[in-house]
Formats: sequence, C-alpha cells, structure tokens
Amino acid sequence: MSLHHQLDQLPDPDPQEVAEWLASVDGAVGAVGPQRTARLLRRVVDHARRAGVPLPPQSVTPYVNTIPTAAEPAYPGDEALEARITAWNRWNAAVMVTRGNERGGLGGHMATYASAAWLYEVGFQHFFKGKDADGSGDQLYLQGHASPGVYARAFLEGRLNEAELDRFRMEAGGGGLPSYPHPRRLPWLWEFPTVSMGLGPLSAIYQARFNRYLQHRGIKDTGRSRVWAFLGDGEMDEPEATAALSLAAREELDNLTFVVNCNLQRLDGPVRGNFKIMQELEAQFRAAGWNVVKVPWGAEWDGLLAADADGLLLDALDTLPDGQLQTFAARDGAYVREHLFTGALAGLARPYGDGDLARIVGTSRGGHEPRKIHAAYRAALEHRGAPTVVLVQTVKGWTLGPGFESRNANHQMKKLSGKEFRVMRDLLGLPIPDARLGEGLVPYAHPGADSEEVAYLRERRRALGGPAPARRVVARPLPAPSGKPFAALAKGSGTQAIATTMAFVRLVKDLMREPETGPRWVPVVPDEARTFGMESLFPSAGIYSPKGQTYEPVDRDQLLYYKESTDGQILNEGITEAGSLASFTAAATSYATHGEPMIPFYIFYSMFGWQRTADQFWALADQLGRGFVVGATAGRTTMTGEGLQHADGHSHLIASTNPACLPYDPAFAYEVGVIVREGLRRMHGDAPEDVFYYLTVYNETKVQPPMPRAEGVEEGILRGLYRYRPAAADAAGSTGAPRLQLLASGTAIHWILRAQELLATDWNVAADVWSAPSWTLLRRDAMEAEALGRTPYVTEALAGAPGPVLAVSDWMRAVPDQIAPWVPQQWTSMGTDGFGLSDNRDNARRHFGVDAESIAVHALRTLAGRGDVDPGLPGLAARHYGLPDRG
Repeated sequence: MSLHHQLDQLPDPDPQEVAEWLASVDGAVGAVGPQRTARLLRRVVDHARRAGVPLPPQSVTPYVNTIPTAAEPAYPGDEALEARITAWNRWNAAVMVTRGNERGGLGGHMATYASAAWLYEVGFQHFFKGKDADGSGDQLYLQGHASPGVYARAFLEGRLNEAELDRFRMEAGGGGLPSYPHPRRLPWLWEFPTVSMGLGPLSAIYQARFNRYLQHRGIKDTGRSRVWAFLGDGEMDEPEATAALSLAAREELDNLTFVVNCNLQRLDGPVRGNFKIMQELEAQFRAAGWNVVKVPWGAEWDGLLAADADGLLLDALDTLPDGQLQTFAARDGAYVREHLFTGALAGLARPYGDGDLARIVGTSRGGHEPRKIHAAYRAALEHRGAPTVVLVQTVKGWTLGPGFESRNANHQMKKLSGKEFRVMRDLLGLPIPDARLGEGLVPYAHPGADSEEVAYLRERRRALGGPAPARRVVARPLPAPSGKPFAALAKGSGTQAIATTMAFVRLVKDLMREPETGPRWVPVVPDEARTFGMESLFPSAGIYSPKGQTYEPVDRDQLLYYKESTDGQILNEGITEAGSLASFTAAATSYATHGEPMIPFYIFYSMFGWQRTADQFWALADQLGRGFVVGATAGRTTMTGEGLQHADGHSHLIASTNPACLPYDPAFAYEVGVIVREGLRRMHGDAPEDVFYYLTVYNETKVQPPMPRAEGVEEGILRGLYRYRPAAADAAGSTGAPRLQLLASGTAIHWILRAQELLATDWNVAADVWSAPSWTLLRRDAMEAEALGRTPYVTEALAGAPGPVLAVSDWMRAVPDQIAPWVPQQWTSMGTDGFGLSDNRDNARRHFGVDAESIAVHALRTLAGRGDVDPGLPGLAARHYGLPDRG
C-alpha cells in the first residue's frame, strides 16, 4: 500500500489546507517543470528536517557530495607534504608488486591501493589512533588487496626495509611479507584478516559491538576506540557484508565507520554497469538506519554544478550508468562532450576545453582529494546515535598511467614496464632520475630517514598514539580456576542421566562463579540457548543489551526468566551463525585487541557451525583467536527427529582441516572437564597458545560414570585415546577366546559398550573398549612423529592389543579413518555416511548399521575373515538380531 493510500485512511482536520499545498505543487510543475519542482521540494524537505519536523528517512539523495566544498572544515595538515608522502607510497607499492612478478610471477595487486591511497593516507595522518592512545586505539579493517600500500607506508616510516619488501609473497623460510593482512603470518603488523571478502564488514560490526560490551560490563573503557572498515563496492555484494547492518544501527554503534571505495569496478568489470552502485548502497544503508556521507566528486566539479541552474546536469548524473562513467575515465574530452554534454547540456561544457572535460568528468573524483575525505571522516566522528558509512568514488588504478586507469583488466595487471614507471613518476612528481629506470628491476625510492616527509609522518603517528596498523600482545595469564567444578564432573552423575551438553553448561556455569575469571567468560549463542539447557544462566548472568530491558518479559514470574541488561554477560545473537562467530572472534582476540583476555564459548547446533561458517573459522585461526567452540546436538543419529539438514556427521572432518583448531568428541562428562581445564591452561596460562578448542556434545541423556582411576587416563583423554573398559574377565579368560579392540568417540561409546556385552555373552568373544576423544589429534601427532622419527602415540597405545581394531562413531567413516595408517592391527571402521533422516535414534542407528547389534555382527564378520571364529557365525548372529545376513 502506498503512503498516499495510508494517509487517506487518517482523518484530516483541515482538508482545505491540504488542497492548497497540493495546488501549489501543481502550479510549480506547470510553471517550471517537474525537474525544477523536484529541486524545490527537496529544499523544502531538507529545511523541514533541519527545523525538527519528524519526516521519514530519505532513501537516496542526489548524486553529489553530501558535504559541499563551502562547508568543508579547514584541512589540519600540510597538504603538499602529505601529497609527497602519498606519492612515495604509491611508487613503492607498485614497485614491490612489479619486482615480485618480474622475478617469480608472485601476483599481487596495484589498482586497489592506487585508487584508495588518499582514503588511507588521510586516516593515517589525522584519524587512526595507535595502541598508545587512550583506551586501545582504533581497530582498522583494511582492504586485503590494498596491502602493498600499507607495506609501502611501513617502509617509509622505517618499520620495513627493502629486503623485506623484496620478500613480498615469499614467506617460505621466514622473513617474508604475506600477500594480504594475515595476523598469523605477520603478527606485529596485521590485526584483522580481511581479504576473504565480506567477512571484514561483518567482523567490524561485531568488533564495534564487543567494544561496547567490554565498556558496559566494566572490563575496559573503550569509549575512545573506533572501528574503521575499508571496503570495496564490489565486496558489498557478499551477503556477509550487509548481514549485520541493522544490528549496528539498532545498537547505535556510532563508534563504527565504514569507508566504501566506489571505484565502480569488480575484479573483472563494472560493479553495476547498467546501474549506480553508490546510490544503491546509499539506499541500503539509509534503510538500515546508518548515517550516509557521499563523496562522489572532486572540487573541479563545483563550477559545472554551480552553472546547472535547471538541474539538468544533476538529472543526467542521477541516471548515468556506472559503466558509462567508468568509460569516461578512460576516454578523451571529445568523447565526454559527445556522450554527456549534448542537447540542453551543451552550453554547460562550452567554457571548458576537451582536456578540462577529460580531467573533470573522467578523473576528478572525491576519493582523490584529501580535503573532501577529511571532511567526510570528520562528519563520521561527529555523528552521534548511528554508525556512518562514507561512500567515496575513485578511479581504479589512479596515477598508474592511462593504460591502467579504469581498465576492466587492471585487477589482473601485475606489473608496469620501465616506460610506464617513467609516466607514473612524472604524474607523481618524484625526483627519480631516468638512469634508475633502465632495463633492470625498478628501484624502491625513499626520501631519506631524516627527510621532511619521514619526520612529518612520524610526528603525526606520535600525536595519534603510535604506529598503525599494529598488533600488540601483553602477556596477561589468567589464574587457574579452582578444582571443584572439574571434580564434580570427575565423580560422575550417580544415578542421574544427563547429556554431555548439560555437563558442559553446568561446568561453565560453575566456572562463571569463579571470583577472578568468572566475569571473563563470554557465552555466545545463536538464539536457542534453551535448547542447550542454558536458561539457568539468564537471570544470573543476564543477556547483554545496550538498552537494558525496556519491557516486562512474559516469563518474569518464573525463576529462569529472560533477563536483558546493559551489563549482561551472555551474547544471545539471534538466528545468525555468521554473526555469532564474528562476535566470538571479537571476544577470542580481545587479549590482543584490548589487552583483556576473555574466555568465550560459542555453542550452536552442531550441523550449523563448521558447515555454514568454515571460512570464518579460518579467519578466526588467522586472527589467533582463543576460546571454546561447542557443537551441541552433535552426531548424525542423535538429533534425528529434525531430519536431514540437522544431522551432522562431518563437522569433525571440516574441523580437522583447521591447524589452529583442537577438535574433541568427548564421550563422558569427565572427559569434558579434563578437556576444558587443559584448554584454559593452554590458552590462558603462563605460556598461552594461539589455538581454539572444538568440542562436540550430545543431547542424549546417559548416566555419566566417574573417571577411571587407571594411570594415563587423563593423558589419553587429551592426546586422543585411552582404554576405558577391558574385556569382560570371563570372555577374556576363556581358553582360545577370540579377541578384538573396539574404539569409539562421543555417544558411540555406549553402542560399543553394549556390543562388548553382546559379544561376550552371546558369542564368547572378548573385546576391549577404548574411548577416542580426538581422532584428529591422534592423526596430527602421528604425522609429527613420522617427521621427527618417533613412534606415534596411537601406535604406542595400541601396541600389543590382541586382535583387529574396529572403530565406530556417529560421524562418517572418514573421521576415524584418519588414524588407520598408524594402527598396527588390522583396521576397519563403521560410521554414518550419507544423509540423515527423521526417525528415532534406535531406528536411525539400525539404518546406518551402527547400533550395538550391527557392531557385534561386524566384529564377528571381521574375526571370521581372519579365521578366528567359524565362518557361519556372523550369519547366525545377524539372524539372531534380526539383521540382514550379508554372508
């Protein structure tokens, strides 16, 4: 329904007044035409807003700068000196990429930084606070493809040398520079990995939100820290890039600024060839509640726009497709005159020569003028109550020469010739003689450590709190918690049946009561906290909301009511795994970002973790995050009522690919306790490690046994394998009784324990039961052992164990099969390969052939193949248990 029809439903106390206003509009259209009327109405609406009239937000504004030249604040720096600094950086960025490709075809990108150089330089000179500033400084999410420019700037200020620049993308052997912002590869410089496009903007929003969380909870004053995210217009097509815009506006994150470099080009062509990406983004951000500052044009446009009395040029710019505007940047002035300034617009261009038109229309963009960028950034800092996005237009490949600028292929162009470097030098005005630009490798250039440029650059960074970007870690180990919470799990659950999910939640609830470390726990959950039994945390820990609780919850009269508060500890993110993991990452890296170690745990439906957000887990590892990731309702047959899409049988396989992840599939509550205690030691002890833990826990209630007292159990839990229950004495002691080893992880331990009983009671077969909390860690240890020439732990643990080995899990067989090469005995495995299905657990396990009876028959078949039992015994057993006889 249109707004007009909606208003027609409301009674009007003075219809005559309305009629007079409408008649005025009709009169204006008849007298001066629709375009002029549109301009008049825009002026009226703008004036009404300034007067405080509550009008609905305007989705799109005209295609001109939000801040006109006359309203720009005075520029605080030495523009000429900063232009020279930017020129040196542009040169060295291009040289670094070119030299790498001349010598080894190493790739790299020049066009992105070339277009965005001033966007970064103005920020580094006047806005970005370093680690020595008040609070924690600013957090900078920089475009991955612009990394050569950041390296070039670090070279100019003396943080990198020529030898290091020459090892751009040459990291083998150490001492090289990573291609993109990779904290794990260059941890003193890079703080946030951003080149997996779309993840940077998402992470930046949740980082800004986590800054507020720390402040509201009284952990650290982050009020002077600002998050800056530098993005590409093509990058904004990624769904993650805009997934959390409403969160940022809803929580009024005015400590957040997006800067979108609208150079109108993706990697292979226009972002919106037939449309206008800046206008589209403006509408999207305004609709989400953001403050929008547009900077499309440079100052040379002022004359043309001032002469546009009838708004015809403005109308033409509003409808000019981006693909054509990109073409204008690559063509001469005669082409611009012919294709833009036609008909009634011809008079506007008459005072300008073709060279002027080529320069103004083709390349005079706001992103190449520091005064305009400074004005936009200043407006962002001064805006209150909402985040700001600065939409800046540039030319991709600016200053790299006419063969490079605005070309569709420039993202793939990896080097310049000597002739092209001479053109670039002249454009930049650098004092580099022709003699240095011969046939060999193009040289780096530096004004000198004592030069005016370097002195200015260093003084500006001192004033802003030190170098940026920079990552700094100050050792701050956390005290170990008391042993009481872990002892509760070690003694078992008595006669009470509880799931390992509940065991984990109870453990964390007890740990959150620890006086020193309790407040540092950060529970992160994508909505279904009650599914995981976490509602007991609601009234005690509270759910974080910057608004507190402005309503009376419907369950207020219940003990475990839904309690929101400004100092709440739980981050209940709603139905967003991507947002939850971004939130977890901010908490998991707080030890470096803010010098405040936090202990996040992120609990989610197992199926919707790694499968959906594996790319973010990789970024978490790159960012050196620490914390506990918990896949609840795990396994392919324990959540079967929910059907195929909820049945996770493969997340451990995906997790095994992440080198920073320590994956565990604990079978019992006491295993959960041992793993969490060791995780706290490894991540937050005296020698903290940059790892994170992945635990899968189940919603199947079982009586939890006490931890066995046998020697080596705790070591076995942590390393991935230990013998839980030897074969029954009567079967094991029988003369000539066949024997085998049953291994299982997670809930499958209960299947093999039952199979152990069936084998002993029904078929006089002895089986030892082993718990394998981590197949992946066993494999990693084995590979490391091979490299070092020692015996793998799994080989040692199983050495001498009689009979074949049969491994079972609620995962696809490839998960336990990871260790097969290092098991000395005959190996076979059983698992839940294929899609899940809706049914009860018993039927699902029978369907996949992993129930106790199927395991017993499989064991007998393995033994029969070895000649250890009568070949007819497996078929007899299958018929006995009602299973298909496969011979």
